[in-house]
Amino acid sequence: MVYIATLHSKQVNMRTQIVNIKELINTRKENKLLRGKELADLPIIKNAYLFIEDGIISGYGKMEDLPAQFKSESSIDASGKFILPAWCDSHTHIVFAASREEEFIDKIKGLSYAEIAAKGGGILNSAKKLNEASEDDLFNSAWKRLEEVSRLGTGAIEIKSGYGLTVDGELKMLRVIKKLKERSKLSIKATFLGAHTYPLEFKEDHQGYIDCIINEMLPAIANEKLADYIDVFCENGFFTPEETETICRAGMSVGLKPKIHANQLNLSGGTEVGVKLGAVSVDHLETMDEGAINTLAQSNTIGTLLPSAAFFLRMPFQPARQLIDAGCAIALATDYNPGSSPSGNMNLVNAMSCIQMKMLPEEVINASTINGAYAMELENQLGSITVGKRANFILTKPISSLAYLPYAFGSNLIEKVMIGGEWL
Repeated sequence: MVYIATLHSKQVNMRTQIVNIKELINTRKENKLLRGKELADLPIIKNAYLFIEDGIISGYGKMEDLPAQFKSESSIDASGKFILPAWCDSHTHIVFAASREEEFIDKIKGLSYAEIAAKGGGILNSAKKLNEASEDDLFNSAWKRLEEVSRLGTGAIEIKSGYGLTVDGELKMLRVIKKLKERSKLSIKATFLGAHTYPLEFKEDHQGYIDCIINEMLPAIANEKLADYIDVFCENGFFTPEETETICRAGMSVGLKPKIHANQLNLSGGTEVGVKLGAVSVDHLETMDEGAINTLAQSNTIGTLLPSAAFFLRMPFQPARQLIDAGCAIALATDYNPGSSPSGNMNLVNAMSCIQMKMLPEEVINASTINGAYAMELENQLGSITVGKRANFILTKPISSLAYLPYAFGSNLIEKVMIGGEWL
């Protein structure tokens, strides 16, 4: 049986007013992708009100300017509390068949990625289990993860395939994502990541698998309109920059925009090929040099940082300060997946970004909201407190300041989450 949610009806027809908001965070009249020093500019209204009508933000301002004529079915007093846009998590792999905590133990014991893979672990482990799982089972488990992350403040999420590595497996994953799109109130974007690694049968025939992606997978995906983006793991031992470009251009020819797994383990050339292709984003970026940073800074491509993956793999964190100081546009995301980042908690990502990457709280909020929305091309709908955008936001518990959110990294400071005008 498919689990169908009852909490996520698509239409909300009511008016809500929230008053006495201690601080209303990221109020913007216009959209702008933020880069460099702009990331530290976070518009805030203190002692504010917020109006929501039929799931859309219809007004906001200072309490001293509160209009008397607004009639609402619901009024909430937010004294001592903050409201900020819901998180926009632009890089996840939440459709998977099983967790991989046995590999977690192997890593603790000192086994390398190659040794774990030789035992049948890694991406191929997830692929084997996914191909054995039913579409309904994959939907049900992914739905539970969506419910979990929504209560942690996520209102928009990108979900990748890439654990199928066969025509049937990749299509099955993308069909699950399509069902999630249709049934969840969260805003969801789908990414085809068939080029995640090479399946065993193509271990010695890389061109054969690339041909399968281009000639078999992509036509079927385009026919069913299953994806918004195409992604490739551009990395030593996986897909070269040349192979990445070939696969991305094939995806672009059927309407998929590129997003690249770039520069995670090595200076792979992924950033440069992403910029060359006009990719929406290049993601990971743990390993960057001056050339790669400058290439990204001079482009419209967003650098999406995934600090919880670096944390889980005990890798150096992304060079956020150098990227920001060079003028790059930065987003933050969870990389939620069973192998290298088994968490979809954007609050933890934000805290890590402050603590380990020396980002300011204001930079973190912008990177997790408006820039995250840009990384999914949802900036006209989400990512800021703006009249006309969807009412997706977080109501905090009473807190002393914005900096307290990443500072108190072990506490759940979210009181409620609203998605499309409805409290979860």
